[in-house]
Amino acid sequence: MDIQSWIEGINGLASLYAFDILPDGSYSEIRLMGVNQQNVSMLHMKPDAPEFYPGIPYRSYWMDLNFESFVYQCGSKEQPLYSYVNARGIWLKGFYLPIRPVWDMPAGTAADAPKTAYCLYLITYSDQVETDSMAHKSSEVANAVMDISIKLHETPDFHQAMALTAAQIKSFCGAERCSLYIVDKSSRQCAFINENGLQKEYLKNFCAEMERTPFELAEAWEADLALSDCLLLEDLHVIEERDPVWYRSLCSYGIRNIILYAIRYNQVLVGFIWAANYDAEKRMRIKETLELSTFLISAVISNYQLVTRLELRSTVDILTGVSNRNAMNDRVDRLVSGADKAPETIGIGFADLNGLKSINDTEGHDAGDKLLVRAGSLLKLAFGDYEIYRAGGDEFVLLCPDITEEQMQAQVQQLRSLADSTPDVSFAVGSVHAAGEYDIRKLMHTADELMYKDKQEYYRLHPEKDRRTQNKR
Repeated sequence: MDIQSWIEGINGLASLYAFDILPDGSYSEIRLMGVNQQNVSMLHMKPDAPEFYPGIPYRSYWMDLNFESFVYQCGSKEQPLYSYVNARGIWLKGFYLPIRPVWDMPAGTAADAPKTAYCLYLITYSDQVETDSMAHKSSEVANAVMDISIKLHETPDFHQAMALTAAQIKSFCGAERCSLYIVDKSSRQCAFINENGLQKEYLKNFCAEMERTPFELAEAWEADLALSDCLLLEDLHVIEERDPVWYRSLCSYGIRNIILYAIRYNQVLVGFIWAANYDAEKRMRIKETLELSTFLISAVISNYQLVTRLELRSTVDILTGVSNRNAMNDRVDRLVSGADKAPETIGIGFADLNGLKSINDTEGHDAGDKLLVRAGSLLKLAFGDYEIYRAGGDEFVLLCPDITEEQMQAQVQQLRSLADSTPDVSFAVGSVHAAGEYDIRKLMHTADELMYKDKQEYYRLHPEKDRRTQNKR
């Protein structure tokens, strides 16, 4: 009986792997010996994959270090293994079975010759998680997943929950270091959270050492995974090959082994679990625990990112990046009601972008939007330490708590100077200052009136930019 005839008799997605156990106890590379017709599509997953023949190197088609570890353990220890993992949105149920085939070594083979070990891999998959399959885990793994789940929901504060989760994973892995690296692909923003909470300064310095932005670091880690969802490495030689820059950084911190586990939600990367100098003897239990934990963690991260985006849309003007009218109204209401303590001194400015309507009419709204973006940038330069709101259209409102009258005048003058240095941005500005007791709404009304007078003067000097005058012609 040949291998292909044997494997065709197996019902299901089946493939057979082999490797040699060398005299010194090390292993040869894994070879793909056969694939049945039900699973033949696996040979075409890689666009440039070579034509199959029995014994072709397994890495001719793909490379997953964790899968290889299962094959080696199954074949060398003649131990059946089971895995249930979320691989890029697909739930894979894998059975690893040691095989003693009828095509084993012929009689007369030297005793010191390499021994060939075989592993039959059977797989099923589905888009939806099967809770029964998740439940078939050891009590140690089940308890670890439960502990992590509790930490995820122990506090409503997202960053604190992530810090507690990082601490729990660190403890279970027996690691010296552990963190959660949060990735928001829509905004290209990242956050580094360890057991002590959000680590902005550490992330800044860490990325600077490798001359990468935080998002570039996330992209590099995803490339380092090489289409796998995780790396559980007992040494760093794979990192040395794939990412020399990261390898040098790890060595400088005394890292001996590494866990890098992708966290995905609906196949979209939302973060990583990162742990170093972990207990290698717990490797298989760690893998099982993280396989299930990432499923839970990804849902919490995705929900947080969704809520954050909704909150952002409700309070931030998407075009200019300053706060919007909703945020301004809420801030004023809180000051009037006393929910926010009124500052002892306050400066209020109204800044209206001159000529926007004319630009929209003559050059189109895309040109007008670009003008608004440039205006927003100048406002941030002049009033970046204070509150900037786009009240609507071409009008911006500036709230400057705890500012002196001289400082307020200087800030307004800086804004005018910045606008004068551009060929197209011009503001009409009205500002007031108050100390002690004051009515913020009356102050805003006064600043608005002063801004309107400034705008009238601008159009008197530049009648060609006054759309109202042009419409009368």
